[in-house]
Amino acid sequence: MAHPTKTTCAALMNGEKDVDEADFQDDLDEDDDNDDAWLECEEDADETGNQTARCLFCEAMLPSVEEALFSHCPEAHKFDIRQIKRKHDLDCIAYIKLVNFIRAKNVSSSDVNAVNPTSNAPWDCDDYMRPVLSNDAVLLFDIESLDDPDQSDPSQASSQDNLEEVRISGSEYNALLQRLQSAEQRAALAEESLARALQDLSMAKEFAQKVVASPYSSGEGLTSPLPGKTPHEDQAYFDSYAHYGIHEEMLKDKVRTESYRDFIYDNQHIFKNKVVLDVGCGTGILSMFAARAGAEHVIGVDQSEIIYQAMDIVRQNKLEDNITLIKGRVEDISIPVDKVDVIISEWMGYFLLFESMLDTVLYARDKYLAEGGMVYPDLCTLSLVAISDSESHASRIAFWDDVYGFKMTCMKSCVLEETSVDYINPETVMSDAAMVKCLDVTSVNVKDLEFTTDFKLKSSRDSSCTALVGYFDVIFEKNCRKTVMFSTGPSSQRTHWKQTVFLLRKPIPLKKGEVLSGKINCWRDATDSRSLIVTFDLEGARLKYFVR
Repeated sequence: MAHPTKTTCAALMNGEKDVDEADFQDDLDEDDDNDDAWLECEEDADETGNQTARCLFCEAMLPSVEEALFSHCPEAHKFDIRQIKRKHDLDCIAYIKLVNFIRAKNVSSSDVNAVNPTSNAPWDCDDYMRPVLSNDAVLLFDIESLDDPDQSDPSQASSQDNLEEVRISGSEYNALLQRLQSAEQRAALAEESLARALQDLSMAKEFAQKVVASPYSSGEGLTSPLPGKTPHEDQAYFDSYAHYGIHEEMLKDKVRTESYRDFIYDNQHIFKNKVVLDVGCGTGILSMFAARAGAEHVIGVDQSEIIYQAMDIVRQNKLEDNITLIKGRVEDISIPVDKVDVIISEWMGYFLLFESMLDTVLYARDKYLAEGGMVYPDLCTLSLVAISDSESHASRIAFWDDVYGFKMTCMKSCVLEETSVDYINPETVMSDAAMVKCLDVTSVNVKDLEFTTDFKLKSSRDSSCTALVGYFDVIFEKNCRKTVMFSTGPSSQRTHWKQTVFLLRKPIPLKKGEVLSGKINCWRDATDSRSLIVTFDLEGARLKYFVR
């Protein structure tokens, strides 16, 4: 093997090679001592050829750089410079910095091996362009030569130099030739089998797409995302529902799922022989409830990839004759009927309106619901309550006054702007609830989902209000023989929606019977229309929060 080229390293010092790091050349020109160290190293290398090299991690002196990098380091320190090069895409400059970093910091090979390639490498600093050791032969190795396919592997040099001619008998030669021909035949057969398998896979994929793709889909993707959302950004919302985990959480929410089940099973007259549209069907649980309740035809629509699992679930329960599942946004697809009798959907988000899925339900209502048809749930209310939880308030707000002896009070504004979603201890509730919005889903319009409401919270005890908490109630009532409802309030059985907490900047002291009056404003975030901006006018101050 030829001696590793030193031209790359020398050129970096003498200005003969273009370097991405503009300041590097200036630093080298200004640092005469650094130049002397490099030039001395080069001169010694020119005189001695393969000069001795010190190991990167111990005091061992090896007869050559190749011996140090490709034999000693892998065996003694489990350090493979080829793997490090590939892992961090080392060029000549980065290699020099790495070597000087190791020598300067006395780090172990395991420390270097553990460096994450996605983060900034600890040696990525111009300070490590200065040689730590005088006459460091390791610095002169051309790391980029490892990319050259014609360049033989340095670690194999000695073994290649010592190869000797091997003689075998004619019978052994014939046996080896037969084995080689047999191996070639097997390889050819394997390639043919692989080609057939790929062709079968392609055909199966095409067939599956024809099976699962709805003939009613426009096939044009997201043509009308929510206002302020690009199709790509809106798709990210649907992608968040592709994983089974979020559906598992919702299905295990007994309050939610059993309320829908009880409403459907206890009011089968609403579904008997009817056409039902399930908006945002997810795993298809509501569609299957409706089918079991006697619906003639249930159409489930969902843009998330979970729809494909829902198709399997429907077939597994032998309901494919009653249920049609369509992948897409309701706004972008056509369904196989002109009108439906019933629309069901579990559209509620945090603080009721987060995620803006109700917009899609209202779109489906206006386009597909037949005269006299119903949307369920039909009523939803949004309420506020005051809580007194000084411990929680201190842990989130007062915490920033003294963080390990440092003041970080500027962080308070960030914390206060973001609502939190959490389970509230019912014992912290210190007021009656105040309803701030009531939605009749059969008649409400999208513009009504942005609102301003005055409210009054009557204190039930002497205490300080540290936060306002929002929650909602869901009601299945119209045309029902048995009304079903559930609440997400602090005093009710827990649901996956929890409660939405609006921390106050400063607690407001209240006496028992005293009323905290305020005004709430709720509207869409113009930069993210599935998120909300909520403001409160309290005690002469305006507090602003983001629900996202």
